Amino acid sequence: MKSTSLLIATLLLAAPTALLAQNTKPLPSRTATPAAAATTAPLLNETQLTERATALTVNMQKGLGLTPQQVEKVQKINLTSIRAVETARAQYRRDLRKMAGIVEDVGQSRLAALKDVLTPTQFDRYQRKREEKMGVPSGSAAQGNPAPGLPGGYGE
Repeated sequence: MKSTSLLIATLLLAAPTALLAQNTKPLPSRTATPAAAATTAPLLNETQLTERATALTVNMQKGLGLTPQQVEKVQKINLTSIRAVETARAQYRRDLRKMAGIVEDVGQSRLAALKDVLTPTQFDRYQRKREEKMGVPSGSAAQGNPAPGLPGGYGE
């Protein structure tokens, strides 16, 4: 429950980015002027999503000593997770409970995928760093995984 509260608080702090979406182009409108259509465009496009995933992956590579094969897999995991979080933010921006649940699920899926890619030593190191950034007291088990792109994740 505490991790859910922390997640919701993090989402509220990230409110300026809550309108972010995965799509790169606004839907055409018959009545909207070009200026009005520009204001409805999503704030993040595919290039920005990729840049965020790459920055996160580079930080993980530096901190964990990833092999080139691991870098490729971790990049895919990070990009998929960031897309899912941003889609949830856009789709459920008015339903914070639903958004928090989806973000938590994405975080757990990402954690499981990373566990399959990283060595046990790398994963333990990742967990310790993640817990430090989340403010989890040392020695306690992790109760959740911050979603990628949210403050508190490794390399954020």
